[in-house]
Amino acid sequence: MKKILFTIFLLVFTCGVGIWVYSIYQFKDRHSDYNVDLDLHSNPENGFKAGFSKVDISPLIPDTWIDNDGDARYSPENGDTYTDGNGNGKFDPIWLAGFHNSRAAQAVLDPLWARAMVLDAGEVKMALVVIDMIGFGNDDVIDARKLILDSNPELDYVIISSTHVHSSPDVIGIWGESDYKSGINQEYLTQVKVGIQSAVQKAYDALKPAYIKFSEEKEKLKPLVGDTRDPEVYDAELKLMQVLDQETHLTLGTIMNWGNHPETLWAENLQVSSDFADPWRNMVELGISENDSLLINGVGGVAIWLNGAIGGLMTTHPSMEVVDPYSQKAFLKQSHEKVIAQGRALAKITLETLNDSMAVTVTNPKLSIRAQSIELKMDNQLFHLAAFLGIFNRGFTKWKHIRSEVSAWSIGPATFVHVPGELYPEILHGGIESPDGGDFGIAPLELPTIQSQIPGQFKFFAGLSNDMVGYIIPKSQWDVEPPFTYKNKNRPYGEINSLGPETAPSIHSAILKVLSELK
Repeated sequence: MKKILFTIFLLVFTCGVGIWVYSIYQFKDRHSDYNVDLDLHSNPENGFKAGFSKVDISPLIPDTWIDNDGDARYSPENGDTYTDGNGNGKFDPIWLAGFHNSRAAQAVLDPLWARAMVLDAGEVKMALVVIDMIGFGNDDVIDARKLILDSNPELDYVIISSTHVHSSPDVIGIWGESDYKSGINQEYLTQVKVGIQSAVQKAYDALKPAYIKFSEEKEKLKPLVGDTRDPEVYDAELKLMQVLDQETHLTLGTIMNWGNHPETLWAENLQVSSDFADPWRNMVELGISENDSLLINGVGGVAIWLNGAIGGLMTTHPSMEVVDPYSQKAFLKQSHEKVIAQGRALAKITLETLNDSMAVTVTNPKLSIRAQSIELKMDNQLFHLAAFLGIFNRGFTKWKHIRSEVSAWSIGPATFVHVPGELYPEILHGGIESPDGGDFGIAPLELPTIQSQIPGQFKFFAGLSNDMVGYIIPKSQWDVEPPFTYKNKNRPYGEINSLGPETAPSIHSAILKVLSELK
């Protein structure tokens, strides 16, 4: 009997030690020696150069499949079948990010891109890369930066932002075959990192003396985005930075900043796509055509869409019509045609705004950067479980805390602000409420508004930059316990995909500190 008890004790002890060692490995800091703390300023007298590029980072789809029951989930038990394209005897899926698990890609509808801009202001050099991904974790951002700095050590700062498209491969991990299996294809993740490095290198090699035009449109894009959670506050203003060759006056690239979820294709889509971003960017570059007739000229160069404050949830819901501005045909049901119509509407307004005589021209601008690593508390128990199971490949700086980052940079009369997730627009623009049913029963904490603290005439805001931490929800609106806010029958969606209620106050205070120091 004693021998049996000792054996049981030994097995339990061994299992306990094994779990402890495994936990230490899973939760270890992947980049323990890494920290960002930048305060840089250029001298405008030293000139200004810019370069742009784009690199295709679309995945190969090794195996196609048939959705026999039409539920947009690969489920062989329900009669779904696959074609073994690479002949290895097993199904090799590319899992699509967003909406739900088991959404395997059947084909590539349009390309995914890493689009890069490099700015050289003499003493200060930076790169901005926007990738057609649902997000990119801070550990992966650091991996990509290390690749970039191996080939371009002269760069002072690299920003990697995501469009948050919901028809891209899962590079976060939570949209795999099931809730308990990672959706990350490691070979593809490496392809994305190398694509980011290549895009920066090509943009750096394309550097030319340049000047900038800034413009904005505050009203016309509002019908193209909806708010699916009270209070209704939008980040629907379009901010534009057009960079032109100093000698030829041709466009090198255009930064387009607007807040909306690129998920117009919606949950039933099974094709890799950058959604409305693809036609929008293409038409800004090449122009808008109807049959063989050019309706409006493009500006050329490389168009880069920088997503804004999209928490809340800013989206073009299937219940929203999109009207083609030229044919006047209305599209309600999600489809590729609806995406094209949305791209045409966005491109038309963008090109008209770029051609506005009120644009502000700047030569030899001063470039300043303030960036800071921060720690964020992870209260979400499901996220903890995902990290433990290896669904998230995410390190912890200490128990329940992860590394993230905020930054701001100014160039001439414009300032760009970057936060690591999907910010609720009321934190940016104002309108935070303390609704009945909120879990904390407190007054709004995230004040003053970020927008009011951004210096300069043109105020750009980019979410999903240098990390992906989910939704950034005002603490006074946090709601996981009944009774629910705004008479909802169920808990709101945002809290399920958030680190926790301290995320918004922490990021808000960090970005206000960065902005005050940038000034």
